[in-house]
Amino acid sequence: MSSTPLPQTQLETAAIHTKSKGSFRLVAEAFLADRLGIVGMVFLMFMVLFCFVGPLVYHTNQINANITNLHLPPGSPGHILGTDQDGYDLLGRLMVGGQTALIIGFLAAFLATMFGAIWGAFAGYYGGIVDSVMMRVVDTMLAIPSLFLTLFLAAVVTITSQDLIFIVALVAWLIPSRLIRGEALSLKSREYVQAVRMMGGSSFRAIFLHIIPNTIGTIMVNASFQIADAILLVAALGYLGLGVPPPATNWGDMLASGTNFILAGYWWLIYFPGAAIVLTVVAFNFVGDALRSALEQRIK
Repeated sequence: MSSTPLPQTQLETAAIHTKSKGSFRLVAEAFLADRLGIVGMVFLMFMVLFCFVGPLVYHTNQINANITNLHLPPGSPGHILGTDQDGYDLLGRLMVGGQTALIIGFLAAFLATMFGAIWGAFAGYYGGIVDSVMMRVVDTMLAIPSLFLTLFLAAVVTITSQDLIFIVALVAWLIPSRLIRGEALSLKSREYVQAVRMMGGSSFRAIFLHIIPNTIGTIMVNASFQIADAILLVAALGYLGLGVPPPATNWGDMLASGTNFILAGYWWLIYFPGAAIVLTVVAFNFVGDALRSALEQRIK
C-alpha cells in the first residue's frame, strides 16, 4: 500500500533552499538587495577612482602656489571647479585631499579593528580577572573624550600621515574590543572550541583559529563604520589646524581654509570639500548598514 508523502511546509522548503547555498552567496544576495548599500558601494568605488586614478588623468600642480589664479570661480578655463586662495586647482586639490583622507581612514580603521578584535577576543576567552583588568583599561580610555585625547596627542607630536594613522587608531580600537569581547564570551562555550581544549590545543589556537574567524561578520561591519569615523576625525583635526603639514592636505584643511573667505562670496571653497566629506561618510554608513542586514539575514 503506497502512501503519498506529506507536502513540505514553507519553513522546511526555505531551510532546504538555504542549506543549498553557501554563506558567502547568502550574504552577497542580501547585500545586493539593499539599494542604499549598492548606492554606497558604487559611490565609494567612484571616490577611490576619483582620488587615485583621477590625478593620472587630470594633471594639476599641487605643490607650487600660483598667485595669478587666485579664487577663480567654477567653470573657469582650465579649472573645472575653480581655484582656492593659493591658486591651487580645486578639483585636483580634492583628489589629493581625498587620498590623504581615504588612506588614513582605511589604515587607521584596519589597525584599530584588528587590535580591538584581538584584545576583546583574549578578554572574552580567558574571562575572570583577565577579562576584568583588560576591560577596565578599555573603560578608562572610553571615559576620556576621543576628540580631546586625539587633539592632545596631535598637539604634542609633529604630525605626519603616519602619526595620524596611529593617533586615530589609538582612540578607535576601544569599541571593536567591546563588541568582540561579547562575541567571545558566547563562542568560547561552543562545542568546537571545547574540542580544541580537550585535544590539548593552545589558547592561541582557539582564539586565532576559532574565536576571531567566527566574529568576522561583526569585524567587517564595525570596520566600515570605523573608516567613516576615522575620515571624520581626520577632517576635524585638519579643520582645527592639526592635520598633515603642507603641501599635503585633506578635506578638513580645505574646509578650514575656505571658511576664511566665505563672506567674500567664494562659496566653492567650502561646498565641494564639505560635500566630499559628507557623501563619503554617508556612503560608508550605507555599506555598513547593508552588511549588518546581510549578515543578520544569513544568521536567520
